[in-house]
Amino acid sequence: MNLALWIVASVLAAVFAGSGLLKLLVSKDKLVQSGQGWAEDFSPTSIRLIGVAEVLGAVGVILPAVVHIAPVFVPLAAIGLGLLMIGAAVVNARRKDIALIGVNLALLALAIFVAWGRLGPHAFTS
Repeated sequence: MNLALWIVASVLAAVFAGSGLLKLLVSKDKLVQSGQGWAEDFSPTSIRLIGVAEVLGAVGVILPAVVHIAPVFVPLAAIGLGLLMIGAAVVNARRKDIALIGVNLALLALAIFVAWGRLGPHAFTS
């Protein structure tokens, strides 16, 4: 189970690091043109803040466990990523982007799995 948690946390980190960096490095107009229509509803500052939250969450689900410093941040970061996905699902539901809601819910499920595993039966111990 520990291996599964590491794999899922790594997948979360890769997905959210990529997504967050995209939001930080690409302009709002280019995001909209590339098919991310939700960006029309947000200011450039809000998009950048979402990107920062995603990158911090990606770092948070891996780095504390790897360096053995404050590993309690792993499940907290997973919870934060889950909350981001709840917000994303709400935005996509309002925009009637049904296909994207499935992606949001899948990532939410992965985040919940990591949070549950690292808070409960497979928590990091000193």
